[in-house]
Amino acid sequence: MKKNPLNKGVITDNAAGIGSVTKEMVEVRAQELAMIAGRVPAEPSTVDYEQAKRELTGEAEIDPQEAALELVPETEGWDPVPGSTGHQAAESLGEDEDGEGRSESAQLVEEGIKEAEHDQMVQAARAVQKNDRDDR
Repeated sequence: MKKNPLNKGVITDNAAGIGSVTKEMVEVRAQELAMIAGRVPAEPSTVDYEQAKRELTGEAEIDPQEAALELVPETEGWDPVPGSTGHQAAESLGEDEDGEGRSESAQLVEEGIKEAEHDQMVQAARAVQKNDRDDR
């Protein structure tokens, strides 16, 4: 069972609720990512846009192997052998747990830490840019 996508993604920015993610928000985040990477912030790459969208909407980064499995038609994904006895299915996670077994509160803490790290990187990149301008 898939979780409700409304429960995923960034919900605050500097303690202010962000509401729905807009194109402008993705643009600003992509520019920040370009600046952190030392590139021209006004020219974010496609990768910056994709990462910004994933970060803001809570989309998981898909493993290439997992992405390939997603392309396989469901009818070909499982071909049981007649007469096989099968095996015990793994215990499913609770509704409020992610794929790694973390509760919603643990996920929120991790999200807050990631946002704080992002903000620190943006501030550091801005300070470097300001110092570069002052040195000229």
